[in-house]
Amino acid sequence: MPMNALTTIFDEPMTIAALRARYLDGSLTPAQVVEQIAARTAGDDAHHVWIRALTRDEMMAYVDALAGRDPAALPLYGIPFAIKDNIDLAGVPTTAACPEYAYTPQASAAVVARLIAAGAIPVGKTNLDQFATGLSGQRSPYGACRNALDPDYASGGSSSGSAVSVAMGVAAFALGTDTAGSGRVPAAFHGLVGLKPTKGVLSTQGVVPACRSLDCVSIFAHTANDAQTVFESAYGVTEGDPYAREWEGAAADSTSLRGLRLGVPFAGQREFYGDESYAHAFDVALDQLRAKGAQIVEVDFAPFLDTARLLYEGPFVAERLAAIRPFYEAHPDALHPVTRAIIGGATRWSAADTFAALDKLATLRMQADRVWPHIDALLTPTSPTTSTVAELEADPIGVNAKFGYYTNFVNLLDQSAIAVPAGMCATGKHAGKPFGITFGARAHEDAKLLAIARAWLNESEPPSTNQPDNNVCVAVVGAHLSGQPLNGQLTSRGARLIETTQTASAYRLYALPQGNKPGLQRVAEDGVAVEVEVWEMPAAQFGSFVALIPAPLGIGTLVLADGRTVQGFLCESIALHDATDISAFGGWRAWLNRDASTPAESAERQEC
Repeated sequence: MPMNALTTIFDEPMTIAALRARYLDGSLTPAQVVEQIAARTAGDDAHHVWIRALTRDEMMAYVDALAGRDPAALPLYGIPFAIKDNIDLAGVPTTAACPEYAYTPQASAAVVARLIAAGAIPVGKTNLDQFATGLSGQRSPYGACRNALDPDYASGGSSSGSAVSVAMGVAAFALGTDTAGSGRVPAAFHGLVGLKPTKGVLSTQGVVPACRSLDCVSIFAHTANDAQTVFESAYGVTEGDPYAREWEGAAADSTSLRGLRLGVPFAGQREFYGDESYAHAFDVALDQLRAKGAQIVEVDFAPFLDTARLLYEGPFVAERLAAIRPFYEAHPDALHPVTRAIIGGATRWSAADTFAALDKLATLRMQADRVWPHIDALLTPTSPTTSTVAELEADPIGVNAKFGYYTNFVNLLDQSAIAVPAGMCATGKHAGKPFGITFGARAHEDAKLLAIARAWLNESEPPSTNQPDNNVCVAVVGAHLSGQPLNGQLTSRGARLIETTQTASAYRLYALPQGNKPGLQRVAEDGVAVEVEVWEMPAAQFGSFVALIPAPLGIGTLVLADGRTVQGFLCESIALHDATDISAFGGWRAWLNRDASTPAESAERQEC
């Protein structure tokens, strides 16, 4: 497969920005893009990218859902994306690269639901190192995932298929997961951007856990701006997610590399395992950063390396066993031999060992934090080396472990990171192969890292998502009204109240059986006007807001009294069977403040 897919549409890698530009000028439609992708994914999957590619008709269902929507109002309108197959997509099996483990979820993972609500189109579930255990991309019964640029080389893992799908141009971006570097190493091996956000800000609800307390959903893209667009559409707290965190960061500012203090390991702590290609490439990157005005500050990397060793050389590996223990004990032979050896080895650790490791981690975190007053970000190679598939097969655990030298500590220390391309190796064994570097920072500094990456990649600053053309108007009718219990879901996303008005006289309003929310339904006759509030929110926040809405409620198109149409709350008709018609009150507030002596109230009581 050529690297730049969709070559009949594009002469360059498929990016969110390029697709949006053509959707907005009318020269391209999502249906045309899906036709091209379907033709590609229906062919020979020689690179073992897919565990389950969506069919043309399945993708077209998402295209149909965009009918009548304004491309400018949805930040990911018509953008095709791939999903690592340990992340749920409704109606499509999730396998975690273990056929015996497979199940078919009724609902998408929270992060997937947000992206679809923002207009994105899923194109398939991608291959991975089984149960997200590994950095190689080789540990899958669905076939070892092949590098998009050179199939004789490692693809990187565990989010191998996700990276390959973007590198080949079948998806504009892809979701992976990252526990020890799985969202960064494959990016480095393919010349991509790999964003590993702050733990918990991209919900892991609907994600098969590897290490539940460490797992992150990650993003692969061609550009930092594209990664930022996806991040802004995807983050947000999901109800019922015990590891969810409100993102405390600020919007990304323009950042120059001039004067930026970048902390690199002491020379004696840098490890390349004899790989002259990568060692030279890192020196070149340092020279380029200095030329751009960055200050290279050497720091003691020992606490970071000691933390990295905890992940696989200590009892933290037991969390991988805990994640799938019932399945592992019932079906040990279902696991890939290398995966089984790693996860099964966790049984030798005791609870006392775990608490000792937690104590050690607390000390190492304190020591590692001492670097931050002296630097603005960490800088390391993403991986100290690469390898051929043959080398990996000869020593699957040893070679794989090398890839994590600069990545394994990040989640244990609660840091954010972004892997970015840094050209090609110019000399040595791996000449002509991609090389990548990683910028790291503290939790909630994702926006700063995106800005640094943008400056390194010479990308212009993205347009603000707070411009009127990038806002969405949403009509709310019940618990999201001002002063009501769920109004904070709007205000926390930067939404502002535009007006209080009414719908067209074409609706009926019901009190749902549980009594704490209304259901609005459009009707063909006997409709009334219902009071609503219209709120305006940044389009980048719309997807995370929609993902919070539980069935039977949903977002559709409402007609207002003056004929305008906006997005707004509607209710599935099946939920209204036992509901109480409160249309006579004209709105939810009036119903809540009703006088029990009114005729309408008396009638309502008789109905009950």
